[in-house]
Amino acid sequence: MYSANCLSDRGLAVISRNSSVGKQLFVMKIEFAPINIPLRRRIQTFAVLKWIFTFLILGQICLLLFGVLILAGHWYVVALYCVWLYLDWETPNQGGRRSEWVRNWTIWNYFRDYFPIHLVKTTDLDPQYNYLFGYHPHGVLVAGAFGNFCSEATGFQKLFPGLTSYLCILPVWFKLPFYRDYIMCAGLVSCVKRSVSHVLSRKGGGNVAVIVIGGAEESLAARPGALTLKILNRKGFIKLAIKHGAHLVPVFSFGENELFNQVNNPKGSLLRRMQEILRKIAGFTLPLFHARGVFQYTFGLLPYRKPIYTIVGKPIIVQQNHTPSTEEIEALHKKYTDALNKLFEEHKVQYGIPEKDHLLFT
Repeated sequence: MYSANCLSDRGLAVISRNSSVGKQLFVMKIEFAPINIPLRRRIQTFAVLKWIFTFLILGQICLLLFGVLILAGHWYVVALYCVWLYLDWETPNQGGRRSEWVRNWTIWNYFRDYFPIHLVKTTDLDPQYNYLFGYHPHGVLVAGAFGNFCSEATGFQKLFPGLTSYLCILPVWFKLPFYRDYIMCAGLVSCVKRSVSHVLSRKGGGNVAVIVIGGAEESLAARPGALTLKILNRKGFIKLAIKHGAHLVPVFSFGENELFNQVNNPKGSLLRRMQEILRKIAGFTLPLFHARGVFQYTFGLLPYRKPIYTIVGKPIIVQQNHTPSTEEIEALHKKYTDALNKLFEEHKVQYGIPEKDHLLFT
């Protein structure tokens, strides 16, 4: 539900008061998009709509298609794909099956320009090492992580020559027939331990495992102005970095939380409890988000056109130790959070965060 302040800030509501009964009447005025919008911007909207469709609906459609093939009696197609699935089951845990052709589709350039998304390098990264990028914040749909690390639209390989990025996501998505094959083309891999270990242990260096540290839990607090990061109890990525000697790189994406509003779900509320239960059972949760539509700016599931600046920080050198102690993990975790906080403080004013605002680690 919108608040009066939120509506008036965007010029989307007229509020009238009846003093005799002490009630307020909220009348929403739909703000339609102009007819004469340039074709370039319409294609940008289509590119983001495709991304939203892929993220929220395509997996279920692929599963439904698989069921339809079974019910329709196309057993040979189902049988052949099941054999393929059996033989290919571990691929998401073994570096996936990226396609440079898919990653360089022109549509990703339009996706980038919709917001727009910018990838900012603060220092060179030596390709003889492997790296673990900690991405913050999660936001609702991690648009910045996808645009920067699942496509070449922002020039990752030009900025960091010799490095190959792998965005780690929930393993449930790789269980969906047909869908799994598509998303692997973008360089997506499973976030389970053996999958991340496979990327970080590759000989010769030049591999980057990108992990969205806050995960699904953090997404429930993603809304404009939010600066709370779920990280204090997230230490598994630290242990993996030490075991494989992968250098840690903090990454902060300014603007990630500004793309969507979210239905009010304070801790302790019925909605938040239901979302937490879903997260614990299924491994993922469902933020009830909203922003703008395709042909109007008042409501819908498309993100706002807000710029995203993804800042890649300086690497933290990690010495390999196959059996790290608790003290070693704690010390490196503290070093990482300090580096992340420093990265944020050094760039926040430049990207629209007031000087008085600071990150809150929970």
